[in-house]
Order: sequence, then structure tokens, then C-alpha cells
Amino acid sequence: MGKRIGTITLLVSDRRRAEEVNHLLSEYGDIILCRQGLPLQGEPVSVISLIVLGSVDRINGLCGKSGRIAGVEAKAVVTKSGYAVNQ
Repeated sequence: MGKRIGTITLLVSDRRRAEEVNHLLSEYGDIILCRQGLPLQGEPVSVISLIVLGSVDRINGLCGKSGRIAGVEAKAVVTKSGYAVNQ
């Protein structure tokens, strides 16, 4: 099964969960190609966007675990077909 390219967006409404989110992202660092964080000062939410490359199971694992953290919403978009990637 090929790897898929996708994005995961995290909306963090409870900044006290930052350490938990960062720990989880470190666990899945092998599939994260790019991470961008936008703290949105004065707004009730911060945004983290990820570009990921990995198996569907691994991408969905990260998205699912992220979404189970209180104060965090997570959504993933993944390519329909796999890619042969030398990585």
C-alpha cells in the first residue's frame, strides 16, 4: 500500500492543552513534513496546520488522537490514491 499525502488541521481552543498536543505531534513526527502554527492573539482559537505523508492508518491515527484531546478539533484531507515515495 502506498503512502498518501494530506493535510491535518487542528483548532485548539484550550491553550492549556499545548503540551499534550506537542507531545502527540512529536510521536507522529515521522509523517509530518511541515507544521505551521498560528496563535491568533485575541481570538478564542489557535490553528495548527500539518502537511503529512504516510499510510492512511498512521494519518488517521494522528487525526483521531488529536481530536480526542479536550479543547482540540481535528480534520484530515488525504489523497484518494497512494504514491510510490522514496523516503
